[in-house]
Amino acid sequence: MANFETVEVTTDILLCGGGMASCGAAVEASYWAAKNGLKVTLVDKAAMDRSGAVAMGLSAINQYVDINSGANTCEDYVRYVRNDLMGITREDLVYDIARHVDSSVHLFEKWGLPIWLDADGKYVHEGRWQLMINGESYKVIVAEAAKNALTKYGHEYFERVFITTPVLDGDRIAGAVGFSTREDKFYVFKAKAVLAAMGGAVHVFKPRSSGEGLGRAWYPPWNSGSSLYFTLIAGAEQTCQEVRFIPVRFKDAYGPVGAWFLLFKSRATNAMGGEYMVERKDELANWGPYGAAKPIPANLRNYLGMLDEFEGKGPIYMRTEEAIQKIANQYADDPKAFKKKMKELEAEAWEDFLDMTISQAILWAGTDVQPEEKKSEIAAAEPYFIGSHSGASGAWVSGPKDLAPPEYFWGYEYMSTVKGLFCAGDASGASSHKFSSGSHAEGRAAGKSMVRFVLDNNSQPNVDMAKVDELKKQILKPLDIFAEFGGKSSDPDINPEFMKPKMFMFRLQKIMDEYAAGVTAGFKTNQSKLERALELLNWLKEDSEKLAAQDLHELMRCHENIQRMWQAEVHVRTILFREETRWPGYYFRNDFPKLDEANWKCFVNATYKNGQWEMKKVPVLSIVD
Repeated sequence: MANFETVEVTTDILLCGGGMASCGAAVEASYWAAKNGLKVTLVDKAAMDRSGAVAMGLSAINQYVDINSGANTCEDYVRYVRNDLMGITREDLVYDIARHVDSSVHLFEKWGLPIWLDADGKYVHEGRWQLMINGESYKVIVAEAAKNALTKYGHEYFERVFITTPVLDGDRIAGAVGFSTREDKFYVFKAKAVLAAMGGAVHVFKPRSSGEGLGRAWYPPWNSGSSLYFTLIAGAEQTCQEVRFIPVRFKDAYGPVGAWFLLFKSRATNAMGGEYMVERKDELANWGPYGAAKPIPANLRNYLGMLDEFEGKGPIYMRTEEAIQKIANQYADDPKAFKKKMKELEAEAWEDFLDMTISQAILWAGTDVQPEEKKSEIAAAEPYFIGSHSGASGAWVSGPKDLAPPEYFWGYEYMSTVKGLFCAGDASGASSHKFSSGSHAEGRAAGKSMVRFVLDNNSQPNVDMAKVDELKKQILKPLDIFAEFGGKSSDPDINPEFMKPKMFMFRLQKIMDEYAAGVTAGFKTNQSKLERALELLNWLKEDSEKLAAQDLHELMRCHENIQRMWQAEVHVRTILFREETRWPGYYFRNDFPKLDEANWKCFVNATYKNGQWEMKKVPVLSIVD
């Protein structure tokens, strides 16, 4: 076995992940833990400054309720999320995040985040719930606050340590294990409570941009389904794992379109100039009350554009040139003001990508596209698993005592069905549209809840070191395989005795793309295809035992792709179980092409224990009229 030093760390509260949710948990838990003599430890696979979903930066904060102004209420936000998810949402969780999110945003501003202000000193909104920011250093600012909180109160954090596997003591979480991505060290973290906040999953499906665009994704390419794998293997019940998210983005470089729709009021048209949102509005009546909702659910907006594509009316364009000119024309009588406004608009149009998806600005420059002068092609991306955005996949967690129906509450908010295992951000399910700010707020709530749990259960769970040794052997196995067989071929990537992680990922993506409603399949699937996907995934699971790693970087990639494989399986099983098409525009069941409110207005929950899957329906309970 690879000769790795075993490092043991004992703590009270273990925070896994370094993104927005974990940073929120760090700020809150650090304070309350210190007051009660408890220790907090945070572990991040990357460097906190640039880890997580908003690592590069962000041009907008997508959740701000603005309660103090009286413009909106938490109930308003619940209705918005409920409609956008076609009726399938945990209203108690959404409400809880909504009532706390504004305070997180105010903390960001206090810590140094520049939020746009108008002439009256009020926040500039991109839409009803969104605020414009200069967010190039958004994550840096939030991470700095988290690290300061940890060190101020005598706690600790580890960077470049990849948490792979939970450790259990019977039905209770006891910690986690992982390895350094920079040193030959294997880490054993022993804890009384653990937070899973390691992000969602990308690259489960074959990306639309391949070849020179390989690795290009709207969502961060290093998010591999760690949260799902960790909670699933621990035995935690999952929910909404069929609710993938397919964003429409500027084609090939995945630049976001939100600012163009919401701030610039741009139209989207087909190649003939037809505006599908207008021409196909009657189709919305086929999708129950959700088709009449305002704003129109994201998946239904996708769906109407896809209908144009399916009929051969593509490409689909964002009329960027029209939107900018329309705004600029307001200043046409004042040449000086016109020139100034055009300069401002062009800066906003380009800088929206420079702090989020720099590849979009590069692609436009490389293909001689000036969005203020020329329409720009948009397209649906491949599916992602991001419960914090417009998806909903994640673990089934307890709601807050004062909001949750009894069926949704089991003692400590944001605790999964595994005792002591908490979830936030992309790790918690059915509470979508929390985005970056809401994930931070959810992390804060989970962090405080973890302190309460530990005070009520203040005994160190038992960690069986013999089992840990077995986990160490299994986790480091790809290094051992390469060491034994690497010399059998002249090309380290081609060997009859093993498979490298990149090739493994390609096989996984091909399965999901073709059989589980990816881009190539037009986002369509059926029972036979899904069953075939499960068959192929089972063989892939066998092949995962032959993954090989040449170095620490490839070892990380091996385990990332194992996590993606499990994310793929739970998705296929849940989409197969739900016999309807509830989210057209995200996926289509050709064998069940319609909405079925009578039988399927429910959560689909999945549990994996002792090698067996359990699938079940759980009622959707409303707390808001």
